[in-house]
This record gives sequence, structure tokens and C-alpha cells, in this order.
Amino acid sequence: MPDLSMEMPCASLDEAFAGVVDREGKIPAALEELGPVIGQEVVVLDCGRGKRARQLEEFGARVTAVEMAASETVLVELMRRLSELPEGGADAVVVFWSDLATPGSPFIADAMRLLRPGGRLLVVHDYGRDDVWRLRPDVCAERVAWSQRNGPFLGAGFRIRVIHCRWTFDSEEQARELLSAAFGEPGVGLAEGMKRPRLEYNVAVYHRSAPAREVPMAAAEAPEGEAGSRLVRSPA
Repeated sequence: MPDLSMEMPCASLDEAFAGVVDREGKIPAALEELGPVIGQEVVVLDCGRGKRARQLEEFGARVTAVEMAASETVLVELMRRLSELPEGGADAVVVFWSDLATPGSPFIADAMRLLRPGGRLLVVHDYGRDDVWRLRPDVCAERVAWSQRNGPFLGAGFRIRVIHCRWTFDSEEQARELLSAAFGEPGVGLAEGMKRPRLEYNVAVYHRSAPAREVPMAAAEAPEGEAGSRLVRSPA
């Protein structure tokens, strides 16, 4: 579910909520501040339908989007796709709400491999403690643990930036319709308590830099343009 943090029952609701979440564009603005991403080579891993990757491209990033297969062989497929990307060629690697991007996973290590020295790994997950929180009680404890100072992200060298976003609906009627269709009774209950057609929604960006690498003397002395590699954009 990388385009959104919550899986929707059908594609039409997925598309509808993609237009509701973060209309203000606070998430790409935060990624630019933490990256940067504008004018940079950016790899978006586990890109889903690609909406967030296209958003970054419209923002000015040069994007290579990699979709991961949702199957029992997902780890094998993941390793194959990551191995095809050039090591050390990305200025930033961005992952949106991916179930693969969990603390201590091989996914994180391979994402770091793609970065140039000093490149930025930006992992977006829900932070919670907001109006939307009650729709996913099953993950509340896990997300709280992730954001603790001694938790698995911050304890592994990541830092955290909390972005205060919104789910913004066209009207309270649209909010009731979409929330009930997507989440059933919990959505109905949430909609009934709304006084405005919007919900507070907090997002965490876990971020860290790739360490510097020692450059072999031969590479350091090579003529400009002969050393290193760059990412090649996927064809549209």
C-alpha cells in the first residue's frame, strides 16, 4: 500500500483517498528539506501505483520508480530488482508506507547500498496520535514503538521529522461517504464526530545519511567523467 498508508477495498477508493491525503503537499516539501530531492537522482522503492513517485517528479526530482511484487516470492523479487540498480548512484532513496521498510529488515540495508556517500534515505510511515489514529488500532502500539528514542529506527541511527498533515475532503458529506465505504463502522463513527471536512494526520519521516566511502587512489586520479556511475531513468 505505498501510495497510501492504509489499504483500500477497491481501486476507486484508492484513487479518491489519494486526492484527500495531504492536499497541501507538506510531505514532498518535507522530503525536499530533508533530502533535497529537487534536481536530484531519486529512487522510489516499492512505489505501488506510482502516484507518490509522480508527485516527486512533478516537484522536480529525477525519479527511478521500482515496484515490488506482492507475492510469496516478494523477498526474492526484491533482491533481484535492487541488485539491478547501480550501487552508489542515488542522491536520495524514498520509501512511502512500505511494509518492507521495517526496522532491521534487509530492505533497509539494500536501500542504503543504492546511495552515494552522503545520500539520504527517507522512510515515510504514519506517526499517529491524530484523528486518523482510530481507524488502525491494530498498528498503534507498533508505530508508537517505532518512534521512541530507544526504538528500532532511532536506535539504529535514524532521526525523525514529524509532519502535521491533513485528510481534506470537499465536504462533510463526501467525508462520510468515503470514510464509511473504506472503513465501515469505524469510518462512520469518525465521520460523525467531524466538525469540519478535514482530519488531522501526522506522518513520520525517518531519515539518515549514507556513510562516506573510501575512494581508491586510482579512482581518485581518474579523469573527470570516467569514474563512478549514475542512475538511468526508467522509460516512461
